[in-house]
Amino acid sequence: MSPRVPGIRAALALALTLTVPFALVGRASATDQYTVTALKFTVRAGGRDCAVDADLYRPAGVDRAHPAPAVLATNGFGGSKSDGSTDAIGRTFARRGYVGLVYSGLGFGKSGCLISLDDPAIDGTAASGLVDFLAGTRAADDGTKADFVTLDAQGDPRVGMIGGSYGGAIQLATAAVDHRVDALVPMVTWHDLAYSLDPDNGGSVPGVFKWQWTNGFYLMGETQPLTVPGLDPTRINSLACVHFVSRACALIRTLNSGSCPAKVTANVLGYAHSVSPVSYLKRVEAPTLLVQGQADSLFNLNEATATYRTLKARGTTAKMIWQSWGHSGGAAAGELDLSQGDLESSYVGRRIAAWFDRYVRGRTDVDTGPAFAYYRDWITDPARTYATADQLPATDEKLYLSGDGRLVDDRAKVARGSREYTNRPVPTSHSENSLSGMTGLPDPAPYDTRGTHLGWTGPPLNRTTDVVGAPKATLKVVSPAARRVQNSGDAADRLVLFAKLYDLAPDGTGTLVHRLVAPVRIPDVTKSFTVTLPGIVHRFEKGHRLRFVIAASDDAYTGNRGVKPVTVVSSPQDTGVLELPVVAD
Repeated sequence: MSPRVPGIRAALALALTLTVPFALVGRASATDQYTVTALKFTVRAGGRDCAVDADLYRPAGVDRAHPAPAVLATNGFGGSKSDGSTDAIGRTFARRGYVGLVYSGLGFGKSGCLISLDDPAIDGTAASGLVDFLAGTRAADDGTKADFVTLDAQGDPRVGMIGGSYGGAIQLATAAVDHRVDALVPMVTWHDLAYSLDPDNGGSVPGVFKWQWTNGFYLMGETQPLTVPGLDPTRINSLACVHFVSRACALIRTLNSGSCPAKVTANVLGYAHSVSPVSYLKRVEAPTLLVQGQADSLFNLNEATATYRTLKARGTTAKMIWQSWGHSGGAAAGELDLSQGDLESSYVGRRIAAWFDRYVRGRTDVDTGPAFAYYRDWITDPARTYATADQLPATDEKLYLSGDGRLVDDRAKVARGSREYTNRPVPTSHSENSLSGMTGLPDPAPYDTRGTHLGWTGPPLNRTTDVVGAPKATLKVVSPAARRVQNSGDAADRLVLFAKLYDLAPDGTGTLVHRLVAPVRIPDVTKSFTVTLPGIVHRFEKGHRLRFVIAASDDAYTGNRGVKPVTVVSSPQDTGVLELPVVAD
């Protein structure tokens, strides 16, 4: 497993993996390249007046006669404008001649109001008020005005946004309510929080609760009144729901309850949809460069892929990069690190610089790169670690699940047979401790307990095989115990399983790529279903073997209610199929 991003804030707050040598002293400070001024704004959002704490980065020589384009950014979850990852955005872009406005998101740092999960109507509206400031049409609370930002028209500044995780989704939320935003670079963020927190990779709702990640964020938010002295009273909701908006607390409480009645679940997951890009991407017009991490069990590559495809389908300019690191770690030498003070030292940084130069600075001669690029951890030459393509690879290679536990390349090779596993009252499989980066707790290697999973293993590969994208598996299982209760009216009674793909070395050592799994809640065990696994970029070396596994549980998620034995039957005419997106080297 790649090393986790260390520290509670770095792990949860997006972590552009930065450390910051520069700090504000008093209200304003300066370097020979730019000045930094602390500002306060009062914005109306969600029916409330919310204080917003911000820092204005103004490059030397920029004034009314010599305006410059702007960059707007905010923190990841649990952070503030002063975090290394957020502050560094202001510093880095100010050095490149951009006016920077970096602020603490609502409910964080010294900004007021409740955490509302990047709701366009609340967080997006608040950010739009800051765009007004950059446009010169409103002042900060102390009267400061910005008359030095390049304008497209009166009241319309040249402004782009960048940031990740919680600071990534806010960009899409802002662009959905304010079309003055000219460019976006959302990094390691979500497409649909319902999928992120309660994923069902079979496509139905509800899914399987991702309790470790979800409760880590929830506790970080709810405990702020205990950890932040002199908290703004607008940041306190009630004793039942301290720091979030009420519907966000209802979402977490319902997911933690272990019960999924149809009406209640539809309501709370509907809320998760409503504050997610999936619900408002049709209103986003700004050119968008999506950067997603391969090592990310919170917001996996499938989320960025869904956003990318949606934007492309509606005609919005969009490109996508799959870098190495995400919320689960994976930082690699030569990858983006803004703490170095420049963008030119990494492939992703150069792509970001080009994106802003083209769509914010207005340099139409700048090449913004290919439609799709992905990091390859098996390449040692820094100049070649990223491969590029005009489109996402197709799932064009099929393998079949034989009744004797083999994974074969021809349906005619499938042996007739059946095998069985069953779940236990407690989890018996482990993919990861999602919060090990925050807590410092050990994270043992992935494992599956005998009798609680099934696996299908292919022969040693006669060539290297590069998988780039999301594998799919079409399956059918038999479970009389699950069939008896699947129509109880509570979706928690439906069968849950976890699909995953291992790389087996010649010595038998197994690697679960980035520890990613695909939970699925099967609505009807009498019918076949398709599971979409998380996207990966992985080379299966010559002589290695692929192993596809379905397991009864995973301790990072909730599992089955009651014991439900599962049988998988195979024959040449009727067997499971694994599809892989394989690319040529």
